[in-house]
Amino acid sequence: MYQDKKIWIGKSEDEKIYIYPKMANRHGLIAGATGTGKTVTLKVLAESFSDCGVPVFLADVKGDLAGMCQSGTAGESIQKRIDGMGLMQEGFQFHAYPTTFWDVYGEAGMPLRATISEMGPLLLARIMDLNDTQTDILTIIFKIADDEGLLLLDSKDLRSMIQYISENAKEYGARYGNLSKQSLGAILRSLIALEAEGGEQFFGEPALNIGDWLCTDCDGKGTIQILDCRKLINNPTMYSTFMLWMMSELFETLPEAGDREKPKMVFFFDEAHLLFDSASKTLLEKIEQVVKLIRSKGVGIYFITQNPKDIPDGVMGQLGNKIQHALHAYTPAEQKGAKAAAQSFRENPAFDTFEVLTQMGIGEALISVLDEEGVPTIVKRCKVLPPQSQMGALEEEARKRQITDSLLYTKYSQTYDRESAYEILEERVVNQQEADRRAAEEAEAEKARQKEEAAAEKQRQKEEAAAEKQRLREEAAAEKKRLKEEEAARKAEERAQAAKQKQVKSAVKRVAGSAAGSIGREVGNTIGKSVGGSFGKRIGGNVGASLGRGILSTLFKG
Repeated sequence: MYQDKKIWIGKSEDEKIYIYPKMANRHGLIAGATGTGKTVTLKVLAESFSDCGVPVFLADVKGDLAGMCQSGTAGESIQKRIDGMGLMQEGFQFHAYPTTFWDVYGEAGMPLRATISEMGPLLLARIMDLNDTQTDILTIIFKIADDEGLLLLDSKDLRSMIQYISENAKEYGARYGNLSKQSLGAILRSLIALEAEGGEQFFGEPALNIGDWLCTDCDGKGTIQILDCRKLINNPTMYSTFMLWMMSELFETLPEAGDREKPKMVFFFDEAHLLFDSASKTLLEKIEQVVKLIRSKGVGIYFITQNPKDIPDGVMGQLGNKIQHALHAYTPAEQKGAKAAAQSFRENPAFDTFEVLTQMGIGEALISVLDEEGVPTIVKRCKVLPPQSQMGALEEEARKRQITDSLLYTKYSQTYDRESAYEILEERVVNQQEADRRAAEEAEAEKARQKEEAAAEKQRQKEEAAAEKQRLREEAAAEKKRLKEEEAARKAEERAQAAKQKQVKSAVKRVAGSAAGSIGREVGNTIGKSVGGSFGKRIGGNVGASLGRGILSTLFKG
C-alpha cells in the first residue's frame, strides 16, 4: 500500500514498516525458500509502486502474477490477515492495476523483441553458450557489420553475416585477424540451435522502446509490465540474459536523474540466481556495473531468489532494502546459508536472527530497509501485507482482452522486416554471382576470340610461309634462269671473243706471214745473190720467205 507518501509493506507488531520512495532506487532483495510468500511480497511491492505513480516491470515465471489486472477477492486466509492487521481502517481496498502483458514468443502477451545489434556480442554469446574464442570472433562479426553499415536486426541477418564472412574468411582475416572456419561454423550451429528454441521470434522489429514502459494511466498509477516467462524459463540462460539485456537497455537509454523523490521505474528480477550461474568474469563485471550505476538513472532493481548466497557479494553490497522470508536449515549446507543470510542484516538485540529466520511462517519476513538518511535499519520480524489485486493466474480469455485492449498493441503486434544485412548480403551475393557469370562469359568469349585469333594467325603464318616458299622458289628459279642466261651469255661472249680473236689472229697471221715472208724473202735474196747469183737469189728468197713465215707461226702458236 502507498500511505503517507511511503510504501507500506508490513507490520512488526504495531509498527508499520515502510520503504521510502526516495530510497527505492537503492535496489532490494526478496529471498526465501519455496512456498514462504515471496510472490505475495513481490505483488505487494509492485502494487505499492504503481500506487505512487512508479512504472513497474516484473517477470511472471509461474503465471500467478497475471491476476494483477483484476481486482482481488477476500478469501479466508486473506480476510484473516486483513482483519488481524486492521487494514480496512487503513484504507485497504481491492482493485485492479494497469497491466500490460508481454511474451518473447508472442503467445501469452504482446511480442517483446530486440534486435541482434541491441543485444550485442557479449550477451548473445552467453545465450549461444560460446567459448572465449568464439565470443571474440562474434565480436569481430559485429565490428565488420558496423564498418560496412550492415544492420543486424534479426537472426537471419546474423546468419547471413556468418556465412558471408566464412566464404570470404581469407579477405576479412587479413583485416581483422584470424577467422577460422571451424569457429565460424560452431557459431552458426549455435545460432541455428537458438532459432530452434524461439530466438527467431525474439530477434527482430519492432524492437522494444523502453520509453513506452515509463508511463502512468489516467489515474496517475504506474503501469505494470508483466513478461510471461512460463515458456522462457525453460531456457534459463536465455531468460536470464534477456532480463540482463532489459536492465542494460534501461541503463543505456535513460538519462542521469540524480536524487529523486521516487524512482522512474522499478525492475523485479525473479529467479535471479539464473543470472549469475556460469556467468563469466566479464559478464559479472558488467552486471555489477549496471546494478551500481543504474540507480543514478532513477531505476531500482529488486532481485527475487531463494537464498541470498545466490547473489554475488559485489551485487549484494548494492542492495539496500532486504526482505527475507524463511529458510530451511535441515542440512549443514542449508544451515551455513541461513547463517550467512542472518549475518547480512543489521542485528536486532530483541531476537536471534538465525533462529527467527528458520522458524517464520508463511507471509512473515525479516525486513531491513534504508531510512530517510540511507542508513539500513535494524532487522525486524514482520507480517507482509496481502495484495489488493487478484491472486493466482488469469483466464486466457481475460488475458487476450487485456492484450488487445492495450494502447501498445497496434505498435508491437505486427512484425516488419526492413532492409538489413540479410537483404544487402543476398543482393551482394546475387550481384557477385552475376558478376562472376559475366566474367565467365567474358573469359569464355575472350578465350574463343583468342582461339580464333590464334587460328587466324596460324593460317596467316601458314599462308605467309607458303607465299614465302613460293617467293623463294620463284626467286631461285629466276636466279637459276639468270645464272643460266648469264652463263650462256658469258659463253656466247667467250665464243664471240674467241672467234674475234681467231679472226684477228688469222688476219694478223696473214699479214704477219706476208710481212715475214717478204722480209725473209728479202733476206734470202740478199744472201742467195751473194752466194749464187740470180739462181741463188731466187733460191735464197724462197728459203728466206718460208723461214720467216715459220718463225712467225711459231710465235703466234706460243
